[in-house]
Amino acid sequence: MKKIITILAMLGLSLASLAAPVMAASPLSCYGDALGSDNAAILKNCADDANGILCILNLVVDIMTIGVGILGVVSISIVGIQYLTAGDSEEKVRTAKRRLFEIVIGLAAYAVIYALLKWLLPNFG
Repeated sequence: MKKIITILAMLGLSLASLAAPVMAASPLSCYGDALGSDNAAILKNCADDANGILCILNLVVDIMTIGVGILGVVSISIVGIQYLTAGDSEEKVRTAKRRLFEIVIGLAAYAVIYALLKWLLPNFG
């Protein structure tokens, strides 16, 4: 019964993390109409903006947030598969649980860093 609950919890985390890249996208106010064009146009829009450094920082953090979301989804999916295929091997189950814990800690650390950045820079995001 305990294993079924853990499997359902991992499945729930995997499904919830699928929405992370979608929820991570912030309003693209300083990028202007440069979406779909090359990076030089995006950076030119940031350079034309009064807060150019803040705009470039927003762009970098948006790209990192999307990357962390994608890596989180892939990592949790891989760990879920490892856990499901572990069978009765206590070592494999322990390894999968440890990896899942490390992934969750990493995502929480990124969320704290993102929140700290939003708190330190009032016009961020």
